[in-house]
Amino acid sequence: MDNIKVIIEKCTGCKLCVKKCPFGAVELVDKKAVIRDNCNLCGACAEACKSGAIEITRKVIHADLSAYKGVWVFAEQKEGRIVPVTFELLGEGRKLADKLGTELAAVYIGEKTQGIAEELFAYGADKAYIAGSPLMGLYRNEFYARVLTRLVTEYKPEIVLVGATVIGRSLAPSVAARIKCGLTADCTGLEIDTEKKILMQTRPAFGGNIMATIISPNHRPQMATVRPRVMKRIAKQAGRKGEVVTVDPKISAEDAVVEILKIIKPEEQVVDLQEADIIVSGGRGIGKAENFSLIRELAETIGGAVGASRATVDAGWIPSYHQVGQTGKTVCPKLYIACGISGQVQHLVGMQGSDVIVAVNKDPSAPIFNVATYGIVGDLFEVVPLLVKKFKEALK
Repeated sequence: MDNIKVIIEKCTGCKLCVKKCPFGAVELVDKKAVIRDNCNLCGACAEACKSGAIEITRKVIHADLSAYKGVWVFAEQKEGRIVPVTFELLGEGRKLADKLGTELAAVYIGEKTQGIAEELFAYGADKAYIAGSPLMGLYRNEFYARVLTRLVTEYKPEIVLVGATVIGRSLAPSVAARIKCGLTADCTGLEIDTEKKILMQTRPAFGGNIMATIISPNHRPQMATVRPRVMKRIAKQAGRKGEVVTVDPKISAEDAVVEILKIIKPEEQVVDLQEADIIVSGGRGIGKAENFSLIRELAETIGGAVGASRATVDAGWIPSYHQVGQTGKTVCPKLYIACGISGQVQHLVGMQGSDVIVAVNKDPSAPIFNVATYGIVGDLFEVVPLLVKKFKEALK
């Protein structure tokens, strides 16, 4: 295991290590550095020590990775239909598999299985693992995690991709913990290091202020969850063939620790933001919850969905499933209209991939204008009603 020690003869008692330790795990005793038990081996003290008195020994585990082959995509389903993020992951997975010279497989877990494999093949999969059971029509972590863990352990893929959806964010860490591998969450970019043949996983870090690229060189599989609508799906190839592997889930009702009694939707007419072609979003500039009626009216007029910034969600003006941004949903509509949104980086991360961005803000220096296709500098309480009026006239 990793180890840290202080070479007493070299320690000068300068206290640099004490000041640099973010956990207060270094103290000076008789003018010599002493490492406490709460040290987590981050290495900050060793980097700060100018006399080389702190030595960290790290044990590198070189596992046999040669048995791991193939790129896998978890094919998430809802009510028996494959969700769109699956097709996006298959498109990206196809690129990764081709660069590695390996096969692309999809894993489907659900109740309805008819026609599923053919759809997966049409979007790039070479192989489909189909685990069907009436017990898995609705997502239950204990069942899904058990099945996927068993498949990964048995067939040993080198890469596993999961959508960063509500289900994916529950399933992926459960599987990663069981098989003792790393997991990079909420990726926005994936690439293969052609020299080392490892997956480079890019995601926002430090509040979206930097993009970090993470690798897992010593463990397999390399697991990542990927945000919906950041990858492009490949063109569907109807009639494309592949190999079907029928999987016995090996579960029973007695294994369930959770019973799903009823699915309650918060609204009758909830439009999935990640599937909407037009989104009208409101920010702090709308002033209060009641003013979201302006945003809704504009959205309804042009057949769009209602989005929101984090500030409005935190204020309780609108439910969280409307939130667009780093901690909300990543969207990529044909048209995104931002009303009263300043354009903080956390929000931009979630919508800057939109085809056309229209920003309405009375502050001409608002960051949102830096990414906007068209900018309207003005009071949204005047601009939005005018837009509604003009659209209604044009749509008569």
